[in-house]
Amino acid sequence: MDIFKIMQESDYENLIFSQDKETGLKAITCIHNTTLGPAIGGLRIWNYESEEDAITDVIRLAKGMTYKNAACGIYAGGAKTVMMVDPEKNPKTEEMMRAFGRFVEGMNGRYLTAEDVGSSEADMDAIYQETNFVLGTNMKPGTSGNPSPSTARGVYIGLKATCKEKYGDDSLAGKKIVVEGLGNVGLCVCKYALEEGAEVYGTDINEKAIEKAKEAGVKIINRDELYSFDGDIYCPCALGATVNDESIPQFKYDIVAGSANNQLAEERHGDILKEKGILYAPDFIINAGGVIHCHDELYGGFNRERMQVKVDQIYDQLLKVYEIAKKENISTNKAANRYAEDRIRKVLGTKKIFNRTVKASINPR
Repeated sequence: MDIFKIMQESDYENLIFSQDKETGLKAITCIHNTTLGPAIGGLRIWNYESEEDAITDVIRLAKGMTYKNAACGIYAGGAKTVMMVDPEKNPKTEEMMRAFGRFVEGMNGRYLTAEDVGSSEADMDAIYQETNFVLGTNMKPGTSGNPSPSTARGVYIGLKATCKEKYGDDSLAGKKIVVEGLGNVGLCVCKYALEEGAEVYGTDINEKAIEKAKEAGVKIINRDELYSFDGDIYCPCALGATVNDESIPQFKYDIVAGSANNQLAEERHGDILKEKGILYAPDFIINAGGVIHCHDELYGGFNRERMQVKVDQIYDQLLKVYEIAKKENISTNKAANRYAEDRIRKVLGTKKIFNRTVKASINPR
């Protein structure tokens, strides 16, 4: 793996390896871009098959966070951390989280961590024992807590905007929505859709998640039905890369819109969706509710009403992206990239102005 070549292609700033033999910590932090502010990105804890897989994942996710944070209008750059664990041989522990917190502290505010796949509020609380550069704990004044409901709220708002673009009406009533991944975010999206009268189907590899979804009124389908199901909306809320060469030919959906990161296995798959007439809600636009939620802490303490106003703006942001796509006759993922890059480019232009001391949201004055 030619790491420097990969970093130079998309101008990554840092790739940081952190290990602690005593606790078993193995973490990789990638900071992609800090033009808009300190880099924010969650801590993903996963059982990776190899170090190369972990590096590939963290690099993709960090860039996605830069674009997500730029597009949703917060004052933050993009980063991510992946922590390599083995549930049997090397499970996550409090001491592992605290060791990681000390490494975060050593980055001196270039990176703020938060909850992500595999990590929890309790993990953020442990990290907070070693650093202030963590969002979403339950322990410090003005904290935002669990961001999952806000991620789900943003996906729900995004589904409505995407229906408005596709059907001319933003109602979910009567729509057949298939949700892949029935965890904290996916199940909450299901409940929003059910309340609006949608016909909601779901699948998950976790039996407990399936049982909770059944209780909420979700109709369960087998995973082998997922891609070929005759529905209106495919809502991926698990891991990424499910929109690929194998799945797309099976799609009967009108819309792909969900919370998963990196839903397109490759950028070209956005073009294929466009050719098939399937409207894709770019993942880093529609799933930004969680980072908006966490970032709100930096406005002098978390305010739920203020945060929700910003989450609900995802509706208009998606409509702007769809307008760019139509105007320039490009796929929606390319339009979303341009939307985010335009904000970064404009702010980068101000960097030429001399400033003796740099103000930042983590150190206001």
